[in-house]
Amino acid sequence: MDFTKKMHRFTVVPSLTGEMATLQTIAYNLWWTWEPEAVELFKRLDIDLWQQTRHNPVEMLGILQQTTLDKLTADEGFMSQMKQVEEKFREYLSARTWFDRTGNGGKPMTVAYFSMEFGIHESLPTYSGGLGILAGDHLKSASDLGIPLVGVGLLYRQGYFRQYLNIEGWQQELYPENDFYNLPLRLERDAGGTPLAVELDMAGRKVTAHIWRVQVGRIPLFLLDTNLEENTPEDREITAQLYGGDLEMRIRQEILLGVGGIRALHLLGIDPNVCHMNEGHAAFLALERTRLLMKEHGIRFAEAMEGVRAGNVFTTHTPVDAGIDHFPPDLVEKYLERYYRSVGLSRDEFLALGRINPKNPHEAFCMAVLALKLADHANGVSQLHGEVSRRMWKNLWPELPHEHIPITSVTNGVHTKTWLSNEMAGLLTRYLGNRWREDATDPLLWKRVANIPESELWRTHERCRERLVLFARRRLKEHLRQVGATAKEIAQADEVLDPEALTIGFARRFATYKRGTLLFRDLARLEKILASTDRPVQIIFAGKAHPHDTEGKELIREIFQHSLDKRFRGRIVFIEDYDMAVARHLVQGVDVWLNTPRRPLEASGTSGMKVAFNGGLNMSILDGWWPEGYLGNNGWAIGKGEVYDDLDYQNEVEGRAIYDLLEKEVVPLFYDRGSDDIPRGWLACMKASLQTLCPIFSTDRMVQEYARTMYRPSFDHWEQLSADGLALAVDLARWKGDIRRTWHQVRIAGIEAETTAEIPLGTTIPVTAKIVLGEIPPSQLAADLYCGVLDSRGNIVGGELVPLTWQEAAEEGVHLFRGEIEGRFCGRHGFMVRVMPRHPELGPVYEQGAIAWG
Repeated sequence: MDFTKKMHRFTVVPSLTGEMATLQTIAYNLWWTWEPEAVELFKRLDIDLWQQTRHNPVEMLGILQQTTLDKLTADEGFMSQMKQVEEKFREYLSARTWFDRTGNGGKPMTVAYFSMEFGIHESLPTYSGGLGILAGDHLKSASDLGIPLVGVGLLYRQGYFRQYLNIEGWQQELYPENDFYNLPLRLERDAGGTPLAVELDMAGRKVTAHIWRVQVGRIPLFLLDTNLEENTPEDREITAQLYGGDLEMRIRQEILLGVGGIRALHLLGIDPNVCHMNEGHAAFLALERTRLLMKEHGIRFAEAMEGVRAGNVFTTHTPVDAGIDHFPPDLVEKYLERYYRSVGLSRDEFLALGRINPKNPHEAFCMAVLALKLADHANGVSQLHGEVSRRMWKNLWPELPHEHIPITSVTNGVHTKTWLSNEMAGLLTRYLGNRWREDATDPLLWKRVANIPESELWRTHERCRERLVLFARRRLKEHLRQVGATAKEIAQADEVLDPEALTIGFARRFATYKRGTLLFRDLARLEKILASTDRPVQIIFAGKAHPHDTEGKELIREIFQHSLDKRFRGRIVFIEDYDMAVARHLVQGVDVWLNTPRRPLEASGTSGMKVAFNGGLNMSILDGWWPEGYLGNNGWAIGKGEVYDDLDYQNEVEGRAIYDLLEKEVVPLFYDRGSDDIPRGWLACMKASLQTLCPIFSTDRMVQEYARTMYRPSFDHWEQLSADGLALAVDLARWKGDIRRTWHQVRIAGIEAETTAEIPLGTTIPVTAKIVLGEIPPSQLAADLYCGVLDSRGNIVGGELVPLTWQEAAEEGVHLFRGEIEGRFCGRHGFMVRVMPRHPELGPVYEQGAIAWG
């Protein structure tokens, strides 16, 4: 007998009454995670319990005895602190925001931000690494700035794995179950108290998901959960693990995120007009938005899709095709056949949406391609990654030159208040005032870092390094106890690392391209650097490998074995179970952050940005964000941005470059001290880093940039197309159909330019293009000169567009368009004529196959 079906269930919650109920209010809003006074308030409840619960105040309040709560109620100091935190919380929620001040609040824009993972705090394990941390920081800055945004994701029963190392240093995984009722989230219910539920079809089975709400300051985050009795055992597993299972599990998760996420928002009465897909995992949302518009307005898929596309934004984080989700056609058919049939699409029409070449029946269905085709704006996450993405996806726009491929870049940032140490925050407030907390993007404000006395800056950083060393020792002792070390070995852990030594940090996901062991290519040379008695250097490592990544696990094992080597004992430590708590200690306490990816495989990276806010210095390959951040006086670059074909040669060259930098620049600068033991050269570098990096690499700047360049334009475009029952979207779909039908008639019949082999600088060159239009009127055609300097292969580099103006109709259907080129630069130049459709209201529109060059 299945006794669970006979079970009567109820939930016990903390009994907090009167003034103490404030604690529960604050605990359930993750605003507290970036407010130091709130963190200190919860620590004051019970510091040991704070550690045991992984810093989870909701669980703490459920465990605390009533006698303890009564004592706290009688503690005037505690009650006064609680009142101060409550006032700060209320002021935060009611304050006028950047979005209000910049005049954006007048329009009914609602942004829905979809992500497979959200890293908000270690007490809510719904993240694995950089993508999730970035998503969490995005929500926090959206809250600070007052952006009208909601988050949508999945709630994992086990989340990402907990890591521990065996006695050999081999990574092992634990999957502890999350108790949702002791986490800072609440189940969404209807007026009668019944949990709200969304339903989806999964290969002919009905799957139900509940909706949980996490409040992140002003921003609600809604997470879907399929671990319900009414679901089959296999469907309950959809939200079991983040990035667990096979391709079939992945497509089910992504259907739940995209389709289920949109349905959840509609069930909650939220109708987003802009949807931001954080990676391609959420791309199915565009299909569900299209289906809903079709149903609401009684229009066809192509017509509804034009409206939906206008309101979609896509951010790609992946610089290699192997990191993108590709699904075999049969798997797509299995899970989505009923869905695409319901919107009037055939199998081939639907699969074409996820293919670069729609006519290739063997091409897999790519989620990034789907997102790119159904988004009005697309971007990479650094300037370099934008370049890489344009090359990576150029075949989607085969008729466009590289620089006109519609993928731009918004460089990532970090949420300052989440990652800044209390000591550094206090120092900045003393010398910059409080404005850095409200607006971290003002470069003039950060110039005031020059006013911080060198001794104060140094002592502040030293305290953070000391705390990191104590933390590393404590975690090492915990590891030794777990593997059964002797009492003597455990006691010796208190002697590892030196609180005053130059401390290098290396922590990230252990994928092979990140080259976590590059530092160990020449052990003799490394020993000379680390073992110095008068200028000691030490390295702290942390990070996880994916459970199925054997090569990544081998890198961790190799580092762990080096830490046991008598040559490096006490100078190298690997901290297991990397999470946000470990990351905070590391980025706040290290002197140098080492980053060694193979360029250009690091899309952005954000850990080095967190280090910069805390006064640490970056030493990195010129990849991801660092080419934008490195200025020569604010850290170190490993190499000059070279890209190698021979990996072993690259490792040799760049490994030597690391040793050279450490021996000749980093270590001498750190230990070059005055009589007061202060490294003034090092502090000059620290100040330069703070001044140049902090105003740029924050999520405040990043989210403001998304709002200005993507959310508002996308909203305006959506509003334009959706007006009058999507009249313009319907017209656009009809117009595109006409263009596709008649475009074959368009050709460039001839080009006349008044030029010679050599022309003087500043000369204007008239150009006339003879264009056959067929049935297309001149007003619906855009003709431009594409011109610029030629490279050695005869290709235009950094070309610009110069409009051609219609002049007259000539003989036999030929129309004359004229414009002129100005010779503004010396050198070899070239030009071409580009012709593409122009919509009467929307202007030039790129449609694959509807473009002519001559």
